[in-house]
Amino acid sequence: MKGKHLGLRKRLGLKLFKGLYDKAVEQHELRTLFWECTLRCNLACRHCGSDCRVDVEEQDMPLADFLKVLDEEVTPHVDPARVLIIFSGGEVLVRRDLEEAGREVTKRGYKWGMVTNGMALTRERLYSLLAAGLSSVSVSFDGFEEEHNYIRRNPQSFTRALAALREIAQIDRLAYDAITCVTPAMLERLDKFKEFLIKEGIRHWRIFSIFPAGRASKDDSLHLNEEQFRRLMEFVRKTRKEQRIDLSYACEGFLGGYETEVRDHFYMCTAGVSVASIRVNGDISGCTSVRSNYTQGNIYRDKFWDVWQNRFVKFRNREWTRTNECADCKVWEFCRGGGMHLRDNDGQLMYCHYRMLK
Repeated sequence: MKGKHLGLRKRLGLKLFKGLYDKAVEQHELRTLFWECTLRCNLACRHCGSDCRVDVEEQDMPLADFLKVLDEEVTPHVDPARVLIIFSGGEVLVRRDLEEAGREVTKRGYKWGMVTNGMALTRERLYSLLAAGLSSVSVSFDGFEEEHNYIRRNPQSFTRALAALREIAQIDRLAYDAITCVTPAMLERLDKFKEFLIKEGIRHWRIFSIFPAGRASKDDSLHLNEEQFRRLMEFVRKTRKEQRIDLSYACEGFLGGYETEVRDHFYMCTAGVSVASIRVNGDISGCTSVRSNYTQGNIYRDKFWDVWQNRFVKFRNREWTRTNECADCKVWEFCRGGGMHLRDNDGQLMYCHYRMLK
């Protein structure tokens, strides 16, 4: 078993990667920009970290406001061909102007993608978005019908997500993946689900585990224990060796001996290093998975590029995380206190992937 053990070769690899990590932090080249264009959603998922809902009080950000930031504060400083813009929510497809947004960012030389639950991604809508420049899409697909619909709390969710993925998988020029949040109930069925995905022609798969934030903090049935988490890592490692489907574990945390065996790269939290987000209310932060209050500015009162260049101190200098369980951790230099999305408002670590490995 891999578990926490780091062999000599892996430790040497991590030491080399640490230098690359330091260089990336120093340069902090913006490569991915999330636009949280809405908090409205057509589902009310049990594990939602954003607590999105149909009757959300926060209004959608006007497209014109986002484009103003893009034109005045981003494009003059970057090569648009090197920056991916990801539309996120909420559920992005509730916005009727999504195609217009896509056309506008495409016209400016950016590639763009989206994250969706697939409920409203009909064949017609998909091809409309492709015509607007859609280049990548991630679809939430959390298991077989029973498990998926339990998490998504909608009896039509599985059928619609599957239909969307079937359409997507036929389009060669579109980068995509199915995203599965693995629960204890689904863990027992992962092998069968893998075969199901392969049979359906779904070639790209990404797996997450659920950490206790947002609604998920109130539902213990969603969380893997230590033994289950190790089994999940073994499943991912084994499936990757088979090379029958492109599977990776998400960029969620440092994984000890499983590093580079369950995903293609060593762990690195890129939030605030190469990834930024503009929230629906204008707040500027790291990736949209960071739900705690690590806001660095707001586009309605600050210059985005000034914020990107000169703030994000807690994201880039992680020495402040050397407290409590991280204080004497032997792998802190590689982990740096875990992902920013795993820290609460007080800076406390909510979930440690490395600690979960026996």
